[in-house]
Amino acid sequence: MSPLQHGPTVPTGSPRQVAVIGAGMVGLSCAWFLQEAGVQVTVYERDSVGAGASWGNAGWLTPALTAPLPEPAVLRYGLRAVTSPRSPVYLPLRADRTLLRFLGGFVAHSTARRWRRGMAAYVPLNARALEAFDVLAAGGVMAPTHRATSFLACFRHEREAGHLRTELERIRDTGQDVRFDPITARQARALEPTLTDQVGAAVQLHGQRYLHPPEYVRSLALAVRARGGELVEGVDVATLQARMDGATVVTTTGEHQRHDAIVVATGAELGRLAGPFGVRQPVQAGRGYSFSVPVEQMPRGPLYFPAQRVACTPLGSRLRVAGMMEFRRPDEPLDPRRIAAVVDAVRPFLTAVDLDDRRNEWVGSRPCTPDGLPLAGATASPRVFVAGGHGMWGIVLGPLTGQLVAQTVLKGEAPPELAPLDPLR
Repeated sequence: MSPLQHGPTVPTGSPRQVAVIGAGMVGLSCAWFLQEAGVQVTVYERDSVGAGASWGNAGWLTPALTAPLPEPAVLRYGLRAVTSPRSPVYLPLRADRTLLRFLGGFVAHSTARRWRRGMAAYVPLNARALEAFDVLAAGGVMAPTHRATSFLACFRHEREAGHLRTELERIRDTGQDVRFDPITARQARALEPTLTDQVGAAVQLHGQRYLHPPEYVRSLALAVRARGGELVEGVDVATLQARMDGATVVTTTGEHQRHDAIVVATGAELGRLAGPFGVRQPVQAGRGYSFSVPVEQMPRGPLYFPAQRVACTPLGSRLRVAGMMEFRRPDEPLDPRRIAAVVDAVRPFLTAVDLDDRRNEWVGSRPCTPDGLPLAGATASPRVFVAGGHGMWGIVLGPLTGQLVAQTVLKGEAPPELAPLDPLR
């Protein structure tokens, strides 16, 4: 039996009926792993399955790149991030106390020392992340993950490629398994004819995977339903009530549903429901954009343009192009200037790709924390737990988070891997 799998029954005294709020990758993974122990789950989703940040992301399963977002290099965007909607990182100024708290914490954690501390928390998670997908596949989740036989990070100049190599070496020095090779522009174009001669250098990553996010999340939801789970879509949760003998979900329509325990996995909205239970870390929407385009020859694997913060992923018959980071409210509309910035950033590097035939233009809110670490585990109430705040890593770490949080709910104590992710920190 895999070390990620649970036993067949609920331990004595463990919750038997658990609500999960949020039907994205993280929430559905929590539900699936709770079901592994025989728990009856009800998943509440205010929209539809996978409608949030899980839907339009790049779909990368890249433990080699999974690291805290706050780090010294991010601060180089500086004033440009505030003033230019074409910047890869965009921060339109507004009067918002939560945003100011987040930014203050983010800047404080953008040091080499704090980055190393955060990376130490990610290493044991990254080591097990892909195995969690294998457990889901063995347990009946039908959507596949794809091994990235070719995964190229591309640059205009060798100097830029050197920055990524240095970053990957720093990650490897923390104990993370990172395998990569520098390759020439000629080798990169031989591997991926879609690249133009504007690519002057590249780095090839090994051992990574990717998936089709909407298909995978729908497949995970089907697996939860097939095991007897109830998915309640189109229902918004107004508040949670917790007592020693159980917890209640109160919907915006006034319904009260009692459960033994509740897991809050609502992404960038996590603080609204979790705040009353001692979760004080601000969770800020780090919004990303994506769309899909046709190509004459589909790339063999993902393409990454780090300087432009753009990711390209083969999804079915079209290429998904995703990127950018902007700190705005989750409910603000899509900004067409950001789509245009993605197009302009990647156009010089791709050939035989029709960037004007865009479909599924999308913006989604990645839930970011000031220290770049997720919030996963128990709150001040023994009946309420949280799973969120993964930033850009909710897809790759979602299944493992679900497995570890399920253990916490069932046993009443967190596995060691969750200690740095304490929601009450």
